[in-house]
Amino acid sequence: MTIGALINRTKYNAFRWRYQSSVAKKLALALGMAVVTGLLAQVRFALPFTPVPLTGQTFGVLLAGVLLGQWWGAISMLLYVALGVAGVPLFTGWGSGIAWLAGPTGGYLIGFVLAALFIGFVSDRFVKARRFPAMLGLFLTADFLLIYIPGLAGLYLWSNFISHNHATLLSVFMMGAVPFFIGDALKAIAAAAAASAITPKTAFDKRQNE
Repeated sequence: MTIGALINRTKYNAFRWRYQSSVAKKLALALGMAVVTGLLAQVRFALPFTPVPLTGQTFGVLLAGVLLGQWWGAISMLLYVALGVAGVPLFTGWGSGIAWLAGPTGGYLIGFVLAALFIGFVSDRFVKARRFPAMLGLFLTADFLLIYIPGLAGLYLWSNFISHNHATLLSVFMMGAVPFFIGDALKAIAAAAAASAITPKTAFDKRQNE
């Protein structure tokens, strides 16, 4: 067996093990991914013109669906949000508490769950989606639609009904989306490169499409 074939077999076995593991093991993996996302949230750069910081946590979100699959990827992000709300300091700046859901970044937290669910569904079911170009497109779609849209909705509600800044849709877009396009694109490229490198290009379940 060549080195390339051995690597491919190892990746195949690892993902098949993840797919066939017990609920307890999947829950442990989901909890681990939630903690990783919390650690990445501490990679934080505050911007003076927006209450939304630039963080590394979306890198973990994008990989969660690929590594854990559709449902367990989403569960890992639900655990991340639930633990943070319950008081575990996993949010940006070691923050926690239920008030974060009503804060300027609360909508993005909801988007994390949706993004992991979508990415896991596509990457698990379609083998061709595991190649870099398709994976990059998948990550960008999840990021710019499934994370940004609920994130901007939450930021709009916070701006107008909690902080009373009377923000317009345009100003919210300028605060909550435009400053992060380049950074999120770079994170998507890095995550897509990592995901395409570690995922098997062979179906391990009959429901998957080549």
